[in-house]
Amino acid sequence: MKYSSLRVGLKSLLFAGGFAASLAAASAAPLSVQPLPQGKWPAWPRDFARDVVVAGGHAFVALGEAGLGVFDVSDPAHCMQVGGLDTTGYAVGVAVAGNHAYVADEYSGLQVIDVSNPTNCVRVGGYVTSGIALGVAVAGNFAYVADAEAGLQVIDVSNPANCVRVGGFDTSGYAVGVAVAGSHAYVADYFAGLQVIDVRNPANCVRVGGNNTSGTAYDVAVSGSRAYVADGISGLQVIDVSNPTNCVRVGGFNTGGTANGVAVSGNHAYVADRNAGLQVIDVSNPTNCVRVGGHPTSGTSWDVAVSGNYAYVADLDAGLQMIDVSNPANCTRAGGYITGGDARGVAVSGNHAYVADYSAGLQVIDVRNPANCVRVGGYDTSGYALGVAVAGNYAYVADEYSGLQVIDVSDPANCVRVGGYLTGGSANGVAVSGNHAYVADQNAGLQVIDVSNPTNCVRVGGHATSGYAYGVAVAGNYAYVTDDYEGLQVIDVSDPTNCVRVGGYVLSGSAASVAVVGSYAYVVDQNSGLQVIDTSNPPNYMRTDGYRTTGQAYAVAVAGNYAYVANLDGGLQVIDVSDPGNCLRVVRLASSVFARVVAVVAGRIFVAASEQGLLVLPTLANVQFTVRVDATPGTPFTLEAATDLRGSNPWTPLLTTNVPAMPFDYVDFDVKLAEKPQKFYRVRQP
Repeated sequence: MKYSSLRVGLKSLLFAGGFAASLAAASAAPLSVQPLPQGKWPAWPRDFARDVVVAGGHAFVALGEAGLGVFDVSDPAHCMQVGGLDTTGYAVGVAVAGNHAYVADEYSGLQVIDVSNPTNCVRVGGYVTSGIALGVAVAGNFAYVADAEAGLQVIDVSNPANCVRVGGFDTSGYAVGVAVAGSHAYVADYFAGLQVIDVRNPANCVRVGGNNTSGTAYDVAVSGSRAYVADGISGLQVIDVSNPTNCVRVGGFNTGGTANGVAVSGNHAYVADRNAGLQVIDVSNPTNCVRVGGHPTSGTSWDVAVSGNYAYVADLDAGLQMIDVSNPANCTRAGGYITGGDARGVAVSGNHAYVADYSAGLQVIDVRNPANCVRVGGYDTSGYALGVAVAGNYAYVADEYSGLQVIDVSDPANCVRVGGYLTGGSANGVAVSGNHAYVADQNAGLQVIDVSNPTNCVRVGGHATSGYAYGVAVAGNYAYVTDDYEGLQVIDVSDPTNCVRVGGYVLSGSAASVAVVGSYAYVVDQNSGLQVIDTSNPPNYMRTDGYRTTGQAYAVAVAGNYAYVANLDGGLQVIDVSDPGNCLRVVRLASSVFARVVAVVAGRIFVAASEQGLLVLPTLANVQFTVRVDATPGTPFTLEAATDLRGSNPWTPLLTTNVPAMPFDYVDFDVKLAEKPQKFYRVRQP
């Protein structure tokens, strides 16, 4: 009999406790049972956009560590992600043929994914190449992989479940891109320029020609008798390949940026030109290529695909960008989707969570149904969103070197910047009270901004703290600033034009965040966890107690008798502070989450979890709780629960079932048990 168990404490929250060792035999899948979050946004992993192809109204995007992303682009103005698959490697290239997407996954080689149902992408096969898979093209039954120092690899994918290498050619350079036309593969071979490989017999691939371009060949597209090479700082190169044994440069264009990707449609070449955005080049006369238009993107243009009237740009940190190129002389942005992001801050108001999402700016998430968190709007700020506060119809974003940004969120689907203030430092945190925004401005200390007229924000005062102001909370007439190694600073802001320091408390490490409730300030010290400071007698502030959390304490929120501490890779720690002189840890939850910031509102915990986005957890004992079971598919298993393990047979079966696929999720509605409830779960399989 095999067991795996989970203890769940329910003292004002649902997640807790550790896993028992699995006793599974080596030949079967290990048993496990674990808690699931109540909600999460986004539903799929995310990262920067590195490559893109378009087929059947969908854009298939290589998303680095997040694998493959699938986006519905039928309405460019309202592009949305509908599916994806987190590959085991680092997705940098993608091709689509029929019902399958073929992903160049760096050290994990080629991955073959069934995308016949874009909302349920399934890996069906792959092949681990000997090099680093950086690019891929598909023709017939073969995938052609640009495999870095291993050159070109040819993989038979006629049976995706059994992909087999049938040949290849070790190019002299570093294969980073590939295109196939007719009986030849054209390899962008980095410093070795363009290489032309005869692949009629995949088992005996032969180099028949090439052209040592003047730059660094990153990508190649073939149209007719010409190859178009994205050649780094040498821009676009046009090579006549009508005679592969005598490839000749016939023209080109110095794009002004770094040509990294290229696509050709009709008489135009579309170049992803890194920091210079999208460039549109008229190549109807290759000997006289002329730039006819383009569009500066907000990220780094890494690759491009063209379909119909639109160019689809994989724009690294700015995600997928769609440019209307129907009139090349007047290219306009039609829409886009920020595929990356790094949730650094969160505030909750009403039905919405407002996420400071670093390079992705402000995200507005509808959290009415935590099981189905939906992005309803946002605003791509000009800086890097690190913190957010919400008051009335406005979100106030601490936008690093772009200072304070004020966004009208009265219509979440149409968020509009209405004002802001360039603080002069690096805006890291923000709090709003009355008509003023209080900005923790790192080396510039505390800044007080009058926001009574959001279209004309005015600095009215501040205080140059002695350290680096990372966080701020406001209570009554005081602003409490976490000032790095200078600890907690307390500033009297009753007269914003004359802010005065009234005291503080130096911690043993770096003060990162603060919450104030009543006469206590709850400060997280990155080195030593939670510290509780009695502020009832200024300037004689005293530490009453604390709790040394595991991980690096980064942020704190207080609700009721509990302090919730975000501990980066240490997950979320919940500390009982009902007696400020005797703090006790209740539980560590979401241990697999990189918890940056936490907010607790209306019985739920909202965690800004870096690249994982927004996580929603329940806090109350009478809400449903979901556990996930992983066991051997096709074999019956029983899920059991207990409330007290001291009895001789404490376990009560919840269900016995047999499912063809794992994992299996079970929702337990019976979680309101006692004054100090706890519940244990285990799964067993014969």
